[in-house]
Amino acid sequence: MKPSRLLLLWLALLLVIGIVLGALQALDFALPSYLSRINWGLLLALLALALIDAIRLKRLPSPRVRRHMPGSLSLGRWGEVRLELEHDFVQPLDLKLFDHVPDGLGFENLPLTLSLQPGQRSLSSYRLRPLKRGHFRFEHCEVNLPGPLGLWTDKRLLQVPDQTRVYPDFARLYGGQLSAVDHWLNQLGVRQRQRRGQGLEFHQLREFREGDSLRQIDWKATARQRTPIAREYQDERDQQIIFMLDCGRRMRSQDDELAHFDHALNACLLLSYIALRQGDAVGLSTFASDQPRYLAPVKGSGQLNILLNTVYDLSSSQRSADYQAAITQLLARQKRRALVVLVTNLRDEDDEELLTAVKRLGKHHRVLVASLRENVLDHIRESLVQTLPEALAYCGTVDYLNARVELHERLSAHGVPVLDARPGELGTKLVSQYLSWKRSGSV
Repeated sequence: MKPSRLLLLWLALLLVIGIVLGALQALDFALPSYLSRINWGLLLALLALALIDAIRLKRLPSPRVRRHMPGSLSLGRWGEVRLELEHDFVQPLDLKLFDHVPDGLGFENLPLTLSLQPGQRSLSSYRLRPLKRGHFRFEHCEVNLPGPLGLWTDKRLLQVPDQTRVYPDFARLYGGQLSAVDHWLNQLGVRQRQRRGQGLEFHQLREFREGDSLRQIDWKATARQRTPIAREYQDERDQQIIFMLDCGRRMRSQDDELAHFDHALNACLLLSYIALRQGDAVGLSTFASDQPRYLAPVKGSGQLNILLNTVYDLSSSQRSADYQAAITQLLARQKRRALVVLVTNLRDEDDEELLTAVKRLGKHHRVLVASLRENVLDHIRESLVQTLPEALAYCGTVDYLNARVELHERLSAHGVPVLDARPGELGTKLVSQYLSWKRSGSV
């Protein structure tokens, strides 16, 4: 409990009056004696009122607070939290409320100023913006309750437990309906290449149409129906895709609001969404993580929710990537041939270790290495060089990029395709590569 501004102003005023009266008396000014007695009387009255107000304030029941918040939030997106207050006060009361927001969540419109009316509930809200993924617990809500006479304020800490989960920013994908997936992909900048030849998996028989190839004609069905019947094909389904996600220290780089690890995670979820829509099975295996995760490949739209709940609290670590151990562990778990997408940040020192590990993995699975490239490297390479420090930074950057290119070319020479992308472009490039392979029959 602390004094209010009103009480402090009255105390300051009476103190100033007392000092002035004392100074005038010291200077032998003739003043009525009752002025000093009035000043002391007002001070005693103020202290008595302050005591009464403090006692009444302590006896006031605390308001009841209920927090209404979404069960999940998306990383970087604003969400609304509503607060509902109920009370037993017999007179209107203005108070301030501050919700104790956990670290990792940004907020706006706090503290809140509320006017409580007798017999009514009060509603208010503020905004939250998650800065990192994970599970967050709310414990307390702080209320500054004024006294009936306005001379004191009492800070009360109310127990209002709550919790929420922060997922990767994946909500936009749920806006695309089944019939609008292609249009939605085009809006994202994903290019679907034309299929070479016919499909891979038989779908159904139908009447021959203009533009169909003669190779599509089913001659036995044509003879039975006495009209041209064509075979219709679709992309081969029931493939398996496994993401090997590097959670090590290289993925902690950050060019914008999101770390490279979050960009990689979003890209994996984006491709998972597309692959599951295509009828493929999707799984996940992490390495260089403090909390290793493994999710076996499964088909169906429900797998996306399972995948989200598996990775929503996953974070990068300070460990270095051990490709040999990670691939050994994956080979022990995954026996059926699959497309393995290794998402990492390649460096020139990975040359021998990575090549050996990926070649071993490629004997059993189709492998795609997706390597993130820092945006700052492109900025330095494209910037104008005018000073010696800028020249040194430019030369170092070019040398580093050339070493990366050499590593990529060496992997490609051994039959391991490499996708080099900046963090924000990784998702669309992965989807484009997947659809290209899917339609050409190489997945």
